[in-house]
Amino acid sequence: MKRKLFFVLAFFWLNAFLWAQLGFAQAQLTSPTTAEIFKQFSEQVVKIEVVESGSGAKASVGSGFFATERGQIVTNYHVVSKLIHSPDRYRIDIVAASGQMGQAAVLAFDVIYDLAVLRIDRSVKGFLKFETTPVAQGTRLYSLGHPQDLGLTIVEGTYNGLLQHSLYPKVHFTGSLNPGMSGGPTVTHAGKVVGINVATEGEQISFLVPAARALSLLEKTANIEKPSTANFLAEVGRQIQANQARYLDGMFSNTTPSVTLGPYSLPTKPADFFRCWADALRRKELPYVVISHDCSTDDYIFVSSEQSSGIVRFYHQLLSTEELNPARFFTLYSSQVQAGNVALFGNEEEVTPFRCLTRNLQTQGGKLKGVLCARQYVKLPGLYDAVFRGATLGARNVGLVTTLSLSGVSFENIQTLTRRYGEAIRWRR
Repeated sequence: MKRKLFFVLAFFWLNAFLWAQLGFAQAQLTSPTTAEIFKQFSEQVVKIEVVESGSGAKASVGSGFFATERGQIVTNYHVVSKLIHSPDRYRIDIVAASGQMGQAAVLAFDVIYDLAVLRIDRSVKGFLKFETTPVAQGTRLYSLGHPQDLGLTIVEGTYNGLLQHSLYPKVHFTGSLNPGMSGGPTVTHAGKVVGINVATEGEQISFLVPAARALSLLEKTANIEKPSTANFLAEVGRQIQANQARYLDGMFSNTTPSVTLGPYSLPTKPADFFRCWADALRRKELPYVVISHDCSTDDYIFVSSEQSSGIVRFYHQLLSTEELNPARFFTLYSSQVQAGNVALFGNEEEVTPFRCLTRNLQTQGGKLKGVLCARQYVKLPGLYDAVFRGATLGARNVGLVTTLSLSGVSFENIQTLTRRYGEAIRWRR
């Protein structure tokens, strides 16, 4: 009886194994090759050239793809941002895989998620559809685009889910995206769009805007034929202003965690989308110690090649000594207060010069010398960059320099956040 049972189980195991092998072989036979995927879906992918009207020269190159039968093209906002900011200076040319060219108009854009929808007035042979069902981690994907304007290219990679602790959802794509592929599609073997190419950090680390965000923007453009370019910058400003509440409300409130540096209690990691790092400079030949604590957002909103919004960074630096007398320590500490300016990009066409205000502030347990500097966005009224720097006063052998920088926020939010930030700096007893 036992011998019979053994042969029955062996038969079923062998049968299951053979069926599994057959299924694997069938999958190998039915799954299209990369070459077949390229041949089948490349005609729906286009090159986007932003052309300087006066010279007729290409100012930038990106990618996009047909997403509806009406000739709507999905791409990134940053690919067409030059036209958004200066519609009188630039135009958008579309180059299809066949070599056909035509001009496109911007129907709508989403600055926050770096997307844009264009429209070209000519017949479209086909378009790509979006994947609306969950994708398993490890699924093989294929990205298409025009890297470095070298011609249409396909890149294999894998789906690794949405980034964790990110303010703006992004798909982690393990594959080599390169400049020029921005705005192109990343598809499954069936040609369903999983995400839109948006950024890379090199070393096979790339990011996609989830397909759902593009679908949402496409729905908003269903009845738009050709919007007025005069409203583009106003819409950029409106979207950025509306987005601020998402990440600034509650920041540096009473629930913000704290970190201890010497005699001070200081704010750290005010939200999950911050990353914080710490280090110390301790050398036998130096008569002082420097301890640093740095927190910043990984996310940012591309506004233009010279401007970003949504960046929040703060930096604590503790300087202490057991060897220097008060006069020498004060000289050292003063030089530290003056150093370490925060780099914020922007030219005179986009931002005004910084204007600064200096005050001595009474915080919980001690005094703080505070300097607040702000500059206004020229083309986007109501938005500012700001840097707040504070330095503790009164100690003989220890001092703290702390800096908070904000990009693309309202002046009301600058006032609110710097006040909260100052209040979160406390002296330990």
